[in-house]
Amino acid sequence: MSTARARILEATEELLATKDALAISTRAICDRAKVGMPEIYRQFGDKQGLLTAVADIGFERFLAEKRKNPLTDDPVADLRTAWDSHVAFALRNPHLYRLMFTPSGDTRPGAVTEAQAILLKAVERCRDAGRLRTPPELAGRAILSANVGVCMMALSFPDLFGDSDTSPAVRDAVIGKVTGDEREDGRIGTATVLAQALVGTLTGTAAPSAAALDRLAEALLPPAPPSEP
Repeated sequence: MSTARARILEATEELLATKDALAISTRAICDRAKVGMPEIYRQFGDKQGLLTAVADIGFERFLAEKRKNPLTDDPVADLRTAWDSHVAFALRNPHLYRLMFTPSGDTRPGAVTEAQAILLKAVERCRDAGRLRTPPELAGRAILSANVGVCMMALSFPDLFGDSDTSPAVRDAVIGKVTGDEREDGRIGTATVLAQALVGTLTGTAAPSAAALDRLAEALLPPAPPSEP
């Protein structure tokens, strides 16, 4: 028989499959887990402690997928694959992902450090292959910041940024910039700068700027065809 702690965690994860953490009440969790309200406080201290524990479980799954990313003879292509798998995880688990990457309170998931370490190893493979023009630590931070930013924008504003072009555009811009493997597309540089500038917005630490969102949307529009003579 599962323990009360396991049932509470499972119930919270199930509720997160359909709604954001802020919309989930402790009463709903208790009803689903078939435990009394005091059990949450006994096991986790408070609701935030419970959500932190659920975020940790999410990171365990996220990192397990990261470790399974295939390695090829092309380390830059592998960076792009890792980016795409990150986005796929976010889109499959929107509410859990938001909980993982927008922590509240004083507790920060330690697994972010491991995620960055995995990415750093991938970046160092590019360096060892002579395909890195940015210090590895800075390159890793830039890639992860932009990757999380793209995911948060797609989840928060799907009508504007949930298309299939935005993520590859920013991916190629950021990875191309740090590795020198840049792909020609006049929209990409602007999109990258704006995505990185919006990291505060994406992590919930600042209100979104309507002007910035409009500029980012415009930057990703295909260029207008030349006018007829």
